[in-house]
Amino acid sequence: MTPYDFKDPDVRRRRFRPIPVRMLVPNVITLLAICAGLTSIRLSIEGRMSLAVYAIVFAAALDGIDGRVARLIKGQSKFGAELDSLADFVNFGVAPGLMLYFWQLHELGNAGWIAAMVFAISGGLRLARFNATMDDPNKPAFAANFFTGVPAPAGAITVLLPIYVAFLDLGRWPAALTAGYTLLIAFLMVSRLPVFSGKTKRMRVPPELVLPAFVAVIVFIAILIAYPWHVLSIGTVLYLLGLPLGYKSYRDQARATQAVAPSGADVAAPPSSSALTASPPEPLHDDRPDRLH
Repeated sequence: MTPYDFKDPDVRRRRFRPIPVRMLVPNVITLLAICAGLTSIRLSIEGRMSLAVYAIVFAAALDGIDGRVARLIKGQSKFGAELDSLADFVNFGVAPGLMLYFWQLHELGNAGWIAAMVFAISGGLRLARFNATMDDPNKPAFAANFFTGVPAPAGAITVLLPIYVAFLDLGRWPAALTAGYTLLIAFLMVSRLPVFSGKTKRMRVPPELVLPAFVAVIVFIAILIAYPWHVLSIGTVLYLLGLPLGYKSYRDQARATQAVAPSGADVAAPPSSSALTASPPEPLHDDRPDRLH
């Protein structure tokens, strides 16, 4: 018998060990998000930009729930984390860049293509830095509540602002202005700007406000469906205006931590590019079958 003799019962048992459904559900959600991102590219090529934007928004919504679902049902895995990073690069880096190029940036020729390409590459670099610094032991505790740079989903939603404005019948921006705005969002994604994430905040709803909260969510979704371009435009502008507040909050907490820290102790700054060369952390214990690694 050779090491690859799959007729051996023990080999078959190891290779085809059943996978818990809870490990598959988050990955299915992530795959649906990838399908939405790829569909947005096709729709933008066909000139159906409104549907392409809807697909990106849908992908962002799925991206917002897949990780939470994984934590809720204890379905986290290294495979899922890598798949999620791939999905984010496609959905929030490649797809928005191509959408803007097919919509208007192609008017600038090579310059427009460079702007779209820089945005897509910035999305990939942003995700790579996030993965490399996720378990940085030198970060202060409060820094876990902040992203370093604008996260990829938010960057994808904000970079499409010129399209929202055009659908509001407010006129198209000049192509050069759209290219400059695209490069600005790309810069914000790869910058060291602290951006509030809210991931570590545990929000609890009082029992008497549960039903009003459901109603508020339904009303918001109804408004988004009825007035998508108004909601997306206002949300994008408010998000960009709120970035300085996140930076100020980070600095205030850093000063407060520095004030109470022991003499000589330093408070870590937001992750820098040098962290990309740091040794990767030891993998966590995973009870999934080996074949998914």
